[in-house]
Amino acid sequence: MLIRRNRLGESRGRDVTDRGSYLRRRELLQAGTVAAAALLLPGCGRAEEAGAKRDEASGPKSPVRSPDGFTTDETPTPFEDASSYNNFYEFGTDKEDPSENASSLVTKPWSVAIEGEVAKPGTVPLETLLAATPTVERVYRLRCVEAWSMVIPWRGVPLRDVLARFEPTSRAKYVAFRTLLDPEQMPGQRRSVLEWPYREGLRMDEALHPLVLLATGMYGRDLPNQNGAPLRLVVPWKYGFKSIKSVVSIRLQETQPETTWNMSAPSEYGFYSNVNPDVSHPRWSQAREKRIGDFHRTRTLPFNGYAEQVAQLYAGMDLRANF
Repeated sequence: MLIRRNRLGESRGRDVTDRGSYLRRRELLQAGTVAAAALLLPGCGRAEEAGAKRDEASGPKSPVRSPDGFTTDETPTPFEDASSYNNFYEFGTDKEDPSENASSLVTKPWSVAIEGEVAKPGTVPLETLLAATPTVERVYRLRCVEAWSMVIPWRGVPLRDVLARFEPTSRAKYVAFRTLLDPEQMPGQRRSVLEWPYREGLRMDEALHPLVLLATGMYGRDLPNQNGAPLRLVVPWKYGFKSIKSVVSIRLQETQPETTWNMSAPSEYGFYSNVNPDVSHPRWSQAREKRIGDFHRTRTLPFNGYAEQVAQLYAGMDLRANF
C-alpha cells in the first residue's frame, strides 16, 4: 500500500495470510523465514504470501440481532482485531499504521459542512449535527474488496434522518462525502498515494436507505481514531472503501460525484461498488472471503447478505457494467 504501481500490481486476493502470521511478520522477517511482499488495496488491508488456510466453517453461527431488528448470521469480530487491523491511508499504508499513528488526530471539537442542494446549508458542530436524531445500534457485516470481512456492532444515526433536517431540494440526486484534509494530523496525506482529500459518494436513494449509518461508535464505545473517528459512513452492502472515515463535508448535488478509488483506478473500482460475487476484480475472484478473527473461508453473498433490503434499488440495472 505504498505506490500506485504496487497497488495495481499482480498479487491476488487468495494470497492473503492469516492475522496471526501477519502480526508476527517482523519476527519472521528477522529470522529470515519470510520475504516481504506488499500490495496496495483500498478495502480492508494489505495482501501478503499465503500461509496455512483453514477449511470453510461447517454451517452458520448463531444470529446476532440488533435492537431495532437488523440481523447478521455471524459472530462479531473481536474488538482487538477490528481496531488494530485497519485500512486508513491518511495514517499510513501498512495494516497496523492507523492504530499506531492515528493518535495525532484531534476529534474534538469537530464540525461538518452540509452543502449544496439543501434549503438549510451550514457548517455545524458534530453535536448539533447529531442532535434530535435517535441513536441506533446495528450489527453489520463489512466486506472488503480484497476478500477480507468483519462483523462489527456499530452505534450511530441513520443518514437519512440527518439529511432530512437540512431539507434536500428536488435537485439533490447524489450525496458527496469528504474526509478531513490536514497533513499535520494525518501524516499519510504527505504522500501522493491517493489524491487527497479522500472522497466518496452515494446516489440519493442509496443515501436515504435506512441501513446507511453515520457511525459515531462501535462495540459500545466511541469510534477509535483508526476506525474513522469521530464520524464515518457505514454502507453495509458495498465494499468497505465506500464507508468513508472522519467526515467533514456532506454535499448534496445533481451530478454524480468523483470518488477517490474510482478516480485512481476506474477499471477496478466503480462508483457503485456493490458487493457482487459474480463480478471479479480484474486480479482476483470476489466469490469467497475470509472472516477476520476466525479466518474461516465462506461464500460471498450478493450485496453482502443485504439483497432482501437493497436489491430493489438496482432493479433493471446491469450490475456488471455498473460495478
